[in-house]
Amino acid sequence: MVLPLPEEILLEMYWTMLLSRRLDERAWALHRQGKITFHISAIGHEAAQIGAAYAIRRGYDWVAPYYRDLTLMLALGYTPREFMLSLMGKKGDPCSGGRQMPSHWSLKRANVISHSSPVATQTSHAAGIGLAIKLRGEDKVVITAAGEGSTSQGEWYEGVNWAAVQKLPVVFMIVNNLYAISVRQEQQMAVANAADKAHGLGLPGVAVDGMDFLAVYKVMKEAVERARSGEGPTVVEAKVYRITPHSSDDDDRSYRTREEVEHFKQRDPLFIARQKLEKEGILTAQKIEEFEQRAREVVNDAVRFGESAPYPAPEEAAFPVYAEDVRHA
Repeated sequence: MVLPLPEEILLEMYWTMLLSRRLDERAWALHRQGKITFHISAIGHEAAQIGAAYAIRRGYDWVAPYYRDLTLMLALGYTPREFMLSLMGKKGDPCSGGRQMPSHWSLKRANVISHSSPVATQTSHAAGIGLAIKLRGEDKVVITAAGEGSTSQGEWYEGVNWAAVQKLPVVFMIVNNLYAISVRQEQQMAVANAADKAHGLGLPGVAVDGMDFLAVYKVMKEAVERARSGEGPTVVEAKVYRITPHSSDDDDRSYRTREEVEHFKQRDPLFIARQKLEKEGILTAQKIEEFEQRAREVVNDAVRFGESAPYPAPEEAAFPVYAEDVRHA
């Protein structure tokens, strides 16, 4: 097998996927312990996100993420400590200063924009940033992600259509986990692939196995290079599976069977990545144990840091929502 990236980068990608998984699992435990109020999971989505992250120039290109993008955010430099600050609503959370619900990402130092709760709005934001890049004559690219349910929203069509018309440097990633919360794909779209929607807007649409991090990297790299060279946007659909409930407030037993979930667990993206790297002799049993030990230490440190951090002061609640010290005539 011809590897698309150096061995040290592939190990770095695996490490980030593993760290995301262990942070995610701890977040579920913290919720069950009553230490946080909400969690929305990336388990099952890690390969799609890490493939996208390494396809761009991190810290240079722009990212308009969606709420399930924990692995992507970690790859962009978001730290486990910062994640715990966000989960616990603590002061110092870089996304909102502890004011917004968790997983509403932003990270100024990595060109990750803040997004709002209504799904698909980040699509229009990405198109707007793409237009600014084009007007400035820059060679940057924007990637944005959304679930397949978001492609039934008007904002998604408006953003993608505008990017197509203007040939903007945007890659629209659809992370298709089969369920728009509890609504199966076939109940909210008549096409077999969400990527097929791109053709009606005059764009290439590519579907890829989102459980395979190398397959996603290859497709996303091609789409990013196409955007950067001035050829316009691409719609990439990563077919994944959400192994967990939609969120900590969801009971997924009401709309899918345990047999279905167990079936897809056999294609866990973390296992697939491990098998690929073991087969190539890049990942050994010793390295796996070292990574696991390191992940335990990092996650434990992040939890301790988050628990000891202060909450925002009550008098800070309105800032930076409203400007302070504004002089009136």
